[in-house]
Amino acid sequence: MQERSSVTDLAEQLRRELDRYSVGGKLPSSRALVERFRVSPVTVSRALAQLAAEGLVVTRPGAGAYRAPARPTAAAAGDTSWQEVALSADGAADLVPRSVDASGVLVSLAAPPPGVVEFNGGYLHPSLQPERAMSAALARAGRRPGAWGRPPTEGLPELREWFARSIGGPVTAAEVLITAGGQSALTTALRALAPPGAPVLVESPTYPGMLAIARSAGLRPVPVPVDAEGVKPALLADAFRATGARVFVCQPLFQNPTGAVLAPERRGEVLRIVREAGAFVVEDDFVRRLVHEDAGPLPRPLAADDPDGVVVHVSSLTKATSPSFRVSALAARGPVLERLRAIQIVDTFFVPRPLQEAALELVGSPAWPRHLRTISTELKTRRDTMTAALRLHLPELALAHIPSGGYHLWPRLPDGTDETALTAAALRAGVAITPGRPYFSAEPPAGHLRLSFAAVAGPQEIQEGVRRLRTACEEVL
Repeated sequence: MQERSSVTDLAEQLRRELDRYSVGGKLPSSRALVERFRVSPVTVSRALAQLAAEGLVVTRPGAGAYRAPARPTAAAAGDTSWQEVALSADGAADLVPRSVDASGVLVSLAAPPPGVVEFNGGYLHPSLQPERAMSAALARAGRRPGAWGRPPTEGLPELREWFARSIGGPVTAAEVLITAGGQSALTTALRALAPPGAPVLVESPTYPGMLAIARSAGLRPVPVPVDAEGVKPALLADAFRATGARVFVCQPLFQNPTGAVLAPERRGEVLRIVREAGAFVVEDDFVRRLVHEDAGPLPRPLAADDPDGVVVHVSSLTKATSPSFRVSALAARGPVLERLRAIQIVDTFFVPRPLQEAALELVGSPAWPRHLRTISTELKTRRDTMTAALRLHLPELALAHIPSGGYHLWPRLPDGTDETALTAAALRAGVAITPGRPYFSAEPPAGHLRLSFAAVAGPQEIQEGVRRLRTACEEVL
């Protein structure tokens, strides 16, 4: 984080000084800039690269950096108002609007302003990411024979085998496709399994990104309530009978946002209900590698107990590594596998081979199990810190369930709380939070917040964030 800040500061300083040089004039050497600003050569190189990308300087290998010619004046903006008519007319016959609302996803992707505590993050803080191990894996991957060639469209056989072993049960490498992140895999699965206008059963509450995928594909999300033991089988059966749906999307392990784990006695019941409906389960196993130290043995994926091809399984390395390490897997058996494969090829061709090779290097290195042990310990510490701080400073927020995996808590707000007002007040107080409304596909039964403890620097920042949230609550509640 410090390196990135230094690059930004140096680039801004050089940008302000460009008027000192005529067009084509040479800037000071990298060595001179290192000595003057007391930064590393890497910082100088990245700052100059940033200015070059902006068209302000031209770099010449071995010669230095020079002021670039002035950019031409931008042309007057055209009139794009015609698009409103064209886009609206295009969807006039759709049973379900296919406009894309990315707001629920952007909440966990957008970086908050400097100094704001990030309780809305969806990924590990850089201090928890295995940056050295990933860098080393990428460097080794680049030296592998054929690393920059075209990979098999289904993915590297060795990586498919690794994911198959991770899933377990009857799943084989031949039934695994390598995809570019869990979001991409879920998009492929829903496109393959349901036509536009069809209902799709979803847990309630559930991940807003999945709701956005369904709606953008013209599907109709139908909520099935979740409690502390996962989806309620009786309500799932009712929903299938009422809607005729052929797809149910669920997160049986550390569900987002509730943290619930599907109870052992419900697992077989859910598979039986779905099978009898002639439907598929899309199992989003997104945080299996973010288990807490005190979790105990984990249940197997549903796919490991499914010999009949009911489950389409999604798992990913992204949550346990970095938002940019977008390597995941789709696993399915039977004719649906060919449909999944065809859609992926049409949409993306394949996942870049260097990234697949790097994933193989990473998961096969001694650093991988060490990293998983480290984040297991760290996440438990952070969870306990946030739980204790909320109970001390905000006892009015009800914590019905403390998860033993994942990266967030799901407290219920007092009845009548305005989530929007509280979110705005929290940001003014210096803490970014995620309101609960986007996690419901229909009217929510109560107000909630999703508070992430993984995207912050550590326990002290968690405690400070809760104190700031206390200030916001005093303003709104």
